[in-house]
Amino acid sequence: MRYVSTRGQAPAVGFVDALLAGLAPDGGLYVPQAWPQFTHDQIAAFAGRPYHEVAAAVIGAFTGDEIEPAVLLEMCQEAYATFTHKAVVPLVQIGPEAWLAELFHGPSLAFKDVAMQLLARLYDHVLGAQQRSQTILVATSGDTGGAAVEAFRGRRNVRVVTLFPEGRISEVQRRFMTTADDANIACVAVSGTFDDCQAIVKQAFQDPALRQAVDLSGVNSINFARIAAQAVYYFTTAVALGAPARRVSFCVPSGNFGDAFAGYVALRMGLPIATIVVATNSNDILARAFEEGRYVRGVVQPTLSPAMDIQSASNFERLYFEGVSREPVETARALQAFAEAGVIDIPPQAFAAMRAVFRGVCVSEDETLRTIVATLNETGELIDPHTAVGVAALRHVADLEGPVVVLSTAHPAKFPDDVARACGVTPLPPRGAANLADRPERFDRLPPEVEAIKAYVRAFAEA
Repeated sequence: MRYVSTRGQAPAVGFVDALLAGLAPDGGLYVPQAWPQFTHDQIAAFAGRPYHEVAAAVIGAFTGDEIEPAVLLEMCQEAYATFTHKAVVPLVQIGPEAWLAELFHGPSLAFKDVAMQLLARLYDHVLGAQQRSQTILVATSGDTGGAAVEAFRGRRNVRVVTLFPEGRISEVQRRFMTTADDANIACVAVSGTFDDCQAIVKQAFQDPALRQAVDLSGVNSINFARIAAQAVYYFTTAVALGAPARRVSFCVPSGNFGDAFAGYVALRMGLPIATIVVATNSNDILARAFEEGRYVRGVVQPTLSPAMDIQSASNFERLYFEGVSREPVETARALQAFAEAGVIDIPPQAFAAMRAVFRGVCVSEDETLRTIVATLNETGELIDPHTAVGVAALRHVADLEGPVVVLSTAHPAKFPDDVARACGVTPLPPRGAANLADRPERFDRLPPEVEAIKAYVRAFAEA
């Protein structure tokens, strides 16, 4: 299995090199040179199997012969043993043909744990074999940072620097990062938006001197291993609801588009997905792109669902690359134009290909609050604001085929104030997160300036 850059100016690499690099050296994102395929019978055989076995099969299709199947299976078993629900990603019915896939039973109570717990073990395995250490630089809109800290804290071969937008994430999200006292963890509050943090990470990766000095890597969804791990729960949930004998639709609360693109990956691998609804809050760059054919950056608005407060979705580049028939020159041109002018006019053929799979829906703040109340009253389920965006979006799309799965991306206890404001019920945190408020915090503050943050990363790595 080889991986190529969406911008075509970097050599093809194997899975391990794509994993450790994160971002391609030409600024593009790695994708498989060819999509691996599962047959109808292979997908049907996933029914009833433990989650870690399905994960090893799906992810193994991307690792090729670079990781022994038995070793990968053991890593998957260890990763998903950290989850508090035996099913790892259980389904909860909320309507005649509507289901929640609960992705929040991992250590940081968010869907990012599903991939991050495995990534930590992959890094440990690969870096240990190579006798090297790396510095991971993470931009987070709330959940990626906490998941990365929980997964990598205390590990010998990895240092982690997380950048988060100060004042734009919930207190619980922040504390999952800032209460870690491990020496290999550093947290930085950036006086800007998530898009500022993400842009800084991308610029840092394009500095060859810094990459070499600290052996820089990334575990944001720019890292394809994250996408591969997230594709697993599309298979497990779809098979539980009758796939591959019938098609299943998904509704995905989306900011950086990695979670929704993982569904596209599962589709390309052979999973019969009818539609993927991309549900956004008022930061609706993706919803507008899939409905209007123009990808236009707006001003980031703070909302009840802060992990989705994004106006530049990294993984859209991967989908654009597929939409223009994997033409790297066109992809590089379009993304450079977006960086400069903040707009891409999606070519008609690419837009048609996207619309064959994706729909976009924007959900208001009032509707988000009403949906939390309605879901509690109608089903007894207490949901967080991000999940509420996904549930609300279903009311705007009437013609979905088959059962519809809403990805429930975070535990409501990560956003207790907003949930209580919506429905009068304060969600209780699970046992492992109950004492977060009592732990001292440790983080630094920096301006949204790439040189300042590069200097900080270098100093932390050297120390």
